[in-house]
Amino acid sequence: MRNLVVLPGDGIGPEIMKQVLRILQAVDSPFNYIEKDAGLTALEKHGSLLPDDTLQAITQHGLALKAPLTTPVGGGFKSINVTLRQKFDLYANVRPVVNLPGVFTRYEKVNLTIIRENTEDLYTGEERQVDADTAESIKRITRKGSERIARYAFEYARTHGKKSVAAVHKANIMKLTDGLFLKTCADVAKEYPEIQFRDVIIDNCCMQLVIRPEQFEVIVTENLYGDILSDLCAGLVGGLGVVPGANIGVQAAIFEPVHGSAPDIAGQNKANPTALLQSAVMMLHHVGEHERADRIMRALIKTLSDTQARTADLGGKGNTETFTNALIANL
Repeated sequence: MRNLVVLPGDGIGPEIMKQVLRILQAVDSPFNYIEKDAGLTALEKHGSLLPDDTLQAITQHGLALKAPLTTPVGGGFKSINVTLRQKFDLYANVRPVVNLPGVFTRYEKVNLTIIRENTEDLYTGEERQVDADTAESIKRITRKGSERIARYAFEYARTHGKKSVAAVHKANIMKLTDGLFLKTCADVAKEYPEIQFRDVIIDNCCMQLVIRPEQFEVIVTENLYGDILSDLCAGLVGGLGVVPGANIGVQAAIFEPVHGSAPDIAGQNKANPTALLQSAVMMLHHVGEHERADRIMRALIKTLSDTQARTADLGGKGNTETFTNALIANL
């Protein structure tokens, strides 16, 4: 058995986490679940968005499954997600974006992965007020950060049978920062001659994604661009409710859906657990449980094709619990 830290989260988090854990248990996943608080729930109970006890558990066990968390707006609260990524040096944000049967979209044959550098760029939060009318934010790009995310992207492409990697940047304008990122990616690409490498300027990439998204297999990019592209690409395949995510470092990995906590429907048994479930599938692959992961995906695809089972956000007649019941039956 492997210890898994479970963060049920806020809003719809606890209800979708409950159903995902049911599915993991249905395939006899080898986890011992250690539930910890984070987000608004933790703030109310412990006076902290990320209690020391939660951080210590992730440090000790190195593996976590996280439902959506809410960072209060204003009040000087730093993003919980950014804090976790920086605390545990989760340098690789991995977002697979794939068409799912039964989920209507305007696009077909979308099968790409965004590999986003997760620890530097403008998201370090280094800002200063120059005067009453001027503020500055520091964009920091390092060779180390660029090299390890580039290598992660190429290794991912090699492992998953992808033939191409595109580095997305704005080096035509930001010649030093994005220039360093691009040059480093190009240098790493030379170590993988079997994988086609190209660079794409960020604005052109956005246009290409909505014209012909099937041309991309792996996109490697900086923090800010990756954040934007991840949501854009989710829209290509049905929205944030069907897209998983992972934040991976050397010592720890946290798996999470990319959607919010949706407090407006919390507790109403309406939430779609698909994104969190697919994040759990990524986690199973991460720890080498490929057969269990594949079983769940086959059952998920079958369930999504059933209008009686899938949830209302996908045009179905099911709810959170009945969707899960159907999926477990399909296992």
